[in-house]
Formats: sequence, structure tokens, C-alpha cells
Amino acid sequence: MKKWLIAFVMMGCGANMSAQTAAKALYVELGGPGIASINYDMRFSKSEKGFGGRVGIGGFSIGTKEERGTVIFVPLAINYIMTKDDRKYFELGAGITPVILKETSSNNNENIRSSFGHVNFAYRYQPKEGGVFFRAAITPIFSKSFFWPYYGGLSIGYKF
Repeated sequence: MKKWLIAFVMMGCGANMSAQTAAKALYVELGGPGIASINYDMRFSKSEKGFGGRVGIGGFSIGTKEERGTVIFVPLAINYIMTKDDRKYFELGAGITPVILKETSSNNNENIRSSFGHVNFAYRYQPKEGGVFFRAAITPIFSKSFFWPYYGGLSIGYKF
């Protein structure tokens, strides 16, 4: 998982160095592949539309101090956005979300690692010159053991 994350970040850094004006967004998402996550999205070219990528981190913790379960989600995705008016966009993407579950109890410390895939169909509202960014998505998620076709998420953040 660390290798995938490092490769994805390096790819984004390389794209950023060659395209200083690439569109970027930082946003929080409720739902989606990160459940409750903070995400960074950028285009791989100088254009406001086209291919880009996303990396995020999210999760939650439940239980008592003696027995606690913490789940961490790391959504990674490649996406393509298109528009006719440079404000309203359609986003199509796909990716993988590594999941780490850490269980802590008085007699047991256990880490469980897993992942699931996701596809993304989203409406994005983002001003051309930067500003408040809004996103609503249908995000089917799947793995070997499940498929949820009607899952989704809402995002709000800042495009710069």
C-alpha cells in the first residue's frame, strides 16, 4: 500500500513541476470511497479539464478506551473531467481504496489490511479562477465479497 501511495504522490509532484497552472482542489468528502475524508485533486496538464488524480485520507474510530477499533481509508483514483462552460463539470473516474483496521483491546492488538475498488460518476461545480468547489457523486464500490452500486458522496472545498 505504501508503494502505491508513494508512486501516486510522485506522479502528482512530477505533473505539478511541469504544469505550474494545473487546476487543483482541496476538499472534504462525506461518503465516497474515503467515508469521511480530506482529499487533494489535481489535473495532470495546464487545462482545467482532462485527466487528473486524487489522493485522500479518511476514517473513524469507535469503542471505549479499553477496546477500540480504528479504520483508515486511503482513496486513490485517476479521473477525467469534461465541461462545456468552464464551471459545471462531469467527472468519470476509477480507483482503489486501501483500508487499515486496527483493533486494540486489553489482550489483543491486531491490524487487518484490505482494499476495495470504486468507480466515480460526479457533478462538479468549480469556478475557473478558483474558489468554492462543490461535488456530488455516485460511487459504486466493490471487492471480492461485496458490490454496492448505489453508494455516493458529497464534497465541498476550495479550487485553486
